[in-house]
Amino acid sequence: MLRTVYLHGFASSPQSSKAQFFKRKLEAAGIEVEIPQLDGGDFERLSITGQLAVVDKAVGGRPVVLFGSSLGGYLAALYAARHAEVERLVLLAPAFQFPSRWRERYSEEDLARWQRDGSVPVYHYGEGREMRLGYQLIEDSAQYEGEPDVQQPTLIFHGVKDAVVPIGVSEQFAARRANVELRRMDSGHELTDVLEEMWGVVILRMTGGFFGHR
Repeated sequence: MLRTVYLHGFASSPQSSKAQFFKRKLEAAGIEVEIPQLDGGDFERLSITGQLAVVDKAVGGRPVVLFGSSLGGYLAALYAARHAEVERLVLLAPAFQFPSRWRERYSEEDLARWQRDGSVPVYHYGEGREMRLGYQLIEDSAQYEGEPDVQQPTLIFHGVKDAVVPIGVSEQFAARRANVELRRMDSGHELTDVLEEMWGVVILRMTGGFFGHR
């Protein structure tokens, strides 16, 4: 039986619309799905290392197909580059180059203030309110590569109108890897208006096709 773990995006939750859409579709197709809460219930102390530990617990050393959205897509690639039990990847607007691109969102003054204060308010979409986020996310992410060396067959969906993670990030990643198939979608970062279109490709690849053929 195919088994999947879905990794939601930054400041999101297992209840996100994309996560629940794919859960319904995959389970209806007889595919097991798990959607862990990546912050482990402590958003303020969020880190890449901590999220990878949550992924590791969900995978449990068993063969799995990892799905990942935005930051979850970057985490899926990081994990797959380190764990051969990941058989395939399905990534939705993956936030490659996260360590450098995240820092670029803030001025040096803002980063210094964040480090001095210890945390900043961030809107949490899953909770529907502002929550504090600790500076350890910046410090911890610096040890990780921006483009994980993924060897597994990988399918990427990325919107050509994405203003959060430009599609060029995925184009650059795919151009250097024969195992990566990039699907350019007429959509933005959320991809919620092309869910059925993506599902048609996903189920074909998971049940009869293969990834990496462009």
